[in-house]
Amino acid sequence: MAGSSSASGSSSASGVAGASSAAAVPGSPVVSTAPSPSPWSQERLQRALSTHGGNTRTAKSNEITARVGAIFSTSQKGDHFCTGSVVQSKGESIVVTAAHCVHGGKGGGYNTDIVFVPGYRNGTEPQGEWPVKSIVVDQRWIDSSDPDLDVAFLVLGTVNKQTIASVLGGNRLGINLGFGRTVSLTGYPSNAGEPIACFNSTTQQSAYQMKIACKSFPGGTSGSPWLTAFDRATRTGTVIGVIGGYQQGGDTPDVSYSPYFDNDVLALYDQAVAQGG
Repeated sequence: MAGSSSASGSSSASGVAGASSAAAVPGSPVVSTAPSPSPWSQERLQRALSTHGGNTRTAKSNEITARVGAIFSTSQKGDHFCTGSVVQSKGESIVVTAAHCVHGGKGGGYNTDIVFVPGYRNGTEPQGEWPVKSIVVDQRWIDSSDPDLDVAFLVLGTVNKQTIASVLGGNRLGINLGFGRTVSLTGYPSNAGEPIACFNSTTQQSAYQMKIACKSFPGGTSGSPWLTAFDRATRTGTVIGVIGGYQQGGDTPDVSYSPYFDNDVLALYDQAVAQGG
């Protein structure tokens, strides 16, 4: 992204920032080639898209939404509400979200008192609250609010001595998988207690931005995962984006954006893995 090498910033949840370079960690489960195709035929998929694509509904509790949760934190503007999701990693402790959910960008700082609540619904917390040990965002987001780098990885602490992915599993992280994929989105609106869901095909907004039409995805859904190629047999899909980036995810609720997940996002992920994620 942005045509330059990655320079990342990280902090604990207390907001102490420091720059460090990303370190690759062998064995981290990242997809860099096309994942296995969906079991749906193209004909069936196109029929579903023409009938239901872009429509938003209340998300059901199932294996697709189980790894998605609400992010609560205290920022300079008060309590904040975003969305994140669990991705596979060596330490089984990483959640991906939008950078603007956890750091104010240029002139701002890190949000504090952050917790991730998977499966949150109307005040119920079926898997409890998971503390955030550290935040990884790109230094260019910190310096200039670069929309192409509006991605963050959260390294979670344990609950009852268990890691988040050992309890819920995690989806793969998809890097350099191209544009024009069919994805499902699940997110938590700030004006509702239940998550909403939508699926549609992505298009290319710009060199490093993806775009999708999903009706009524308002504030709070920032950080919502863009999940593709979900395999019900393995209960695993691939996250290729999060609501964020251009216009911090979109100025209107019917169109959403995501930074394109490329090698800069992989560098952030590697840094989070190196920090124990």
